[in-house]
Amino acid sequence: MKILFFVGGISRESLNRKIFHAMAVMSPLDVEIATFPIEELPFFSQDQEKDLPSKVRELKDAVEIADGIVFITPEYNRSIPGVLKNAIDWASRPYGKNSFKGKMVAVLGASPGNVGTFGAQNHLDAILSYLEAMTMAQPETYLKVGDAFDAQGELTDPKLREILQLFWASFMTWIERHDAAGNGTHARHMGETPSAPLS
Repeated sequence: MKILFFVGGISRESLNRKIFHAMAVMSPLDVEIATFPIEELPFFSQDQEKDLPSKVRELKDAVEIADGIVFITPEYNRSIPGVLKNAIDWASRPYGKNSFKGKMVAVLGASPGNVGTFGAQNHLDAILSYLEAMTMAQPETYLKVGDAFDAQGELTDPKLREILQLFWASFMTWIERHDAAGNGTHARHMGETPSAPLS
């Protein structure tokens, strides 16, 4: 199973990048983890849609072959970072070739603040709903992260580890349930046609 991560925090000491690394370490044995360098994408412009930049084609390919997608977002001014929105816009275009349609997705995020990333996740959920992605609703995961990592960036907080393990288990169940119903993406790898084909 291929799981693609979009990490909205691109700074060197990003909490959300540390969350990604922790999740990669504890991923299930049958899961292949990938992430995409969204900071390397050009700014979205419809002028480039007829001849997509090579990095954008790589992005769309990565989304389309993934069995599930996890968004880990910080919160900037009560919304998602511009670099993450830029990646989503590219992957959803051009018109009629929305790579997110029918994809199993999940959202979480970390912040030092008391409300975690509620505002950012709320906006991201609305965007993904419009793009016809199939977003896991529970558990809602708004992480207030303080001293959860050591100087090497390793996760040391047992409570946070438990939360992330629950998130993984829930997302695997979410994907498998929809695959069993014929709505997932595994059918493509078996040479069958999914009931909700990508557009």
